[in-house]
Formats: sequence, structure tokens, C-alpha cells
Amino acid sequence: MEYFLNNKEKQLKNKAHDIAENLVLPVRDEFDEKAEFPRELIKEMAKQGMLKIFIPEEYGGTGGKIMDMCIACEEIARACAGIATSYAVNALGCGPIVYFASEEQKKKYLPKIASGESLCAFGLTEAQAGSDVANIQTTARKEGDYYVLNGVKQFISNASESDIYTVLASTDTSRGARGISAFIVEKEMSGLSYGKEENKLGIRASVTTELVFEDCNVPKENLMGREGMGFIYTMRNFDRARPGVGAIGLGIAQGAYEDVLDYAYTHDLLNNQYIVRKIADMATEIEAARALIYATARMIDSGVKGFAKESSFAKLYPSDVAMKVCIDAIEILGPHGILKEYYIEKRLRDAKITQIYEGTNEIQRGVIALELTREMGIKERAKKG
Repeated sequence: MEYFLNNKEKQLKNKAHDIAENLVLPVRDEFDEKAEFPRELIKEMAKQGMLKIFIPEEYGGTGGKIMDMCIACEEIARACAGIATSYAVNALGCGPIVYFASEEQKKKYLPKIASGESLCAFGLTEAQAGSDVANIQTTARKEGDYYVLNGVKQFISNASESDIYTVLASTDTSRGARGISAFIVEKEMSGLSYGKEENKLGIRASVTTELVFEDCNVPKENLMGREGMGFIYTMRNFDRARPGVGAIGLGIAQGAYEDVLDYAYTHDLLNNQYIVRKIADMATEIEAARALIYATARMIDSGVKGFAKESSFAKLYPSDVAMKVCIDAIEILGPHGILKEYYIEKRLRDAKITQIYEGTNEIQRGVIALELTREMGIKERAKKG
């Protein structure tokens, strides 16, 4: 379909496509097999300006548009969702800095991320605080000119490979979600170390590690905004980041669809009505997912207030489509579908992760339901008005 991309967006799409074809495809098997972080590849992406798209122009970036992020993630994930995740985590990590940090903090950190000098990660999830963000146990105790952080973050993408972290910790445990604050933590700060590295089902090119804080001294200047604002910053950051996760799912689905179409053509299966109808469903669902992601990205970039429901749409549906397309692709390929040489099994492993990270799809359904209920309440109050 024609999505009326402007010249800048078309150029970005072409650049991301070339990176996927020429840099990602040749190494995806190696990084998936070894579960190795593609540091040199990310450096090359940075040289080509791909990390700048997360960052506003005044801090060395090229705009910080959600639409740009979705375009890039889709193209790279079409080749390898693990490498796409390693790339995209920088946007998730620096999002709170872009949107909520002080001018001084932005000037200090964002140019380094834009250039690729520093990679960024997001420290949120814990053993008791994944979907339940408000249950964070990591604490930040203020002592003089420092906050002292203690706790363990789990399942942190790119943790051991990053240089800067946006970290959520409780500055007042008695206040629950309202006691959570956000900090910018640097790799060199004393008391920060790394724990267990997970051996995952999918997105294996993105390393997933524990982030351990043992009396980690963080300067008070690295508090983002005010104490108690961390939960709000996190939710708003997720609302902006989730279309990018949907775009990774979309890229997986698009890649699987292209593989199936090629297989069906070369094996003379396009005269089989069952298979052709399956492929038609794939094409329709993929295009619907793309339209939903792009519409949501445009909406967010327009500056409207309140898009949690639409953001959840854009994460939920494309990741579900990715999973369905991969399962259908395996059915069409039959025994070939489970062989590594056809890549569908890898795409299936990666697709499952997109239904889980950055808020499980059940959480997205809960967000959508809550927003729909609120909208109905507003309409009813207006009627009675």
C-alpha cells in the first residue's frame, strides 16, 4: 500500500533496508547461534546515522520521530529481530532522557547516544516487578550529594553492553507507585555490576542480563525530574516505545511472508487453493498491522495528548500477527518449516518474544480495556452534563 512517506522517510527506509540486506543477513545465524551482542554492527549503524533518529536535532540527532523508529525497526527486524532489538533498546533507554530530563542532562548524554559513543538501556524489570511496575523493590536512599541504589534488575536488554541506563528505584517505599523515581546511571559508577546472563528462546542477538546495584552511588544531579515521577515517566515512555515493538513484530511477519511466498513459487505451490488463501491472509494481516503502526506513529508525532490505547493497539496486534504468520508459514513449509536453513523457526522464536517484552499482550489488552472504560465514562458524564 501507499503510505505517502516523505523523502526523508523514504531515504531512511532505503538505508535501513540496505543495512538489513548487506550487514544483518550475512551474520544473523552466527549471532543467533552464539547469543552474542552485535557490537561492531551497532557501531556501523551509528556511523551511518541510525542511532541519531532517536534524538532531537538540537542534541545531535535527526528528529526523534516515532515514525522514523518504526520504519527502521521494521526493516532491520525483517532480517533479524534480535539485532533489531539490540538496536531499538537504545531508543527505549534514552526515551525518558529525551522527554523528561533536564536541559543539562540532555546536553550531557544525548549527543553521546546519537553518535554511538554510548549505548543506552532501560532498567525497570525485577523479580516481583515486571508487568506490575509499581512493585519495584530497588531502593534509592538519599545521602548528602548522592542517592545510594540497592537492588537487582532482571531481564534487562543490552545491560552488560550499555554505558548509560535509565533506572527506576523507589525513593519512598511507603508511597508505592508514587514513590518511584528515575535516575540516569553510568556504567562506571561504583556499586554497579552485572549478574546472570539469560539463555533465551529468541532475540538471542540481544543480550539479557541482571543489573545489580550494591550501594551504587549516583550523584543527586542524576535524578530525573522530581522524586516520585518515575512511574509516570515510565508509562509515558512505554506509550511512545510500543509502536516500535510492534514494528519489530511486523518485520518478523514480513520476512516470514516473503520466505513463504518464495518457497511456494519455487516449489510450484501457488496453484494450491489452501496455500494461496493462507498467503492471502498473511498479506492482509501484515498490511493491517503496518497501517495500524504507521497511523499510531503519525498520531504520536503530531503532538496529541493521550495515546495509551492506540499505542497498545500498535504493540498488541502486530506481535500477534507475527506469531500467527510464522505458525502458518511452518504449516505451509511442512517439515522444511522446522529446519534452521529456512529461517522460519528462528522467526517463530523471535515472534514469541514480541508478545512478551515491553508489556505482555495481556497487559496491552488490559490497557485498552481500561481506556475504553474511561472513554465511556467521559461520554456518560458529558450526556448528563
